[in-house]
Amino acid sequence: MPEAPRKTTNALPDGASPVTPGAAESTPPTYDESGSRGRVNTGPGRMLVAVYGLFALAATGRSIMQIAQSFDKAPVPYLLSALAAIIYIVATVALARGNHASVRLARTTITFELAGVLIVGLWSVLQPSAFHDKTVWSHFGQGYGFVPLILPIVGLWWLRRNATR
Repeated sequence: MPEAPRKTTNALPDGASPVTPGAAESTPPTYDESGSRGRVNTGPGRMLVAVYGLFALAATGRSIMQIAQSFDKAPVPYLLSALAAIIYIVATVALARGNHASVRLARTTITFELAGVLIVGLWSVLQPSAFHDKTVWSHFGQGYGFVPLILPIVGLWWLRRNATR
């Protein structure tokens, strides 16, 4: 008797799918309904949110005390402390929310923060007489262990690595 032709299938055992030779085997990132990868505020991103929250509290407390107690002594540094507090609050909320619009806001805010740290830091070094009292950003955040200088760099790196444009 002649043998019946063999039926070939492309199905693999256990529901596996074939891989095209030379194709990358990495899984593409998954996106949630808001357009974010959903990883900005998870894992190490939670630590970033926590640090921004801590700086929001510290800068807010410092600026309130400075403005309430001795605003006439050094109005520019105290207003810069208040500006830093607002930036940290907005960045904290935007990072914590993590949706597409919030990621864009966080990126803008953190970029502004980095510019502020660099400008105020340089200004406070070149013209120390303008800074009768320190701010969060003066001397590139020296009073806070230079974390205000490092934090926006880490924040922008994290957003670039874990968020959509």
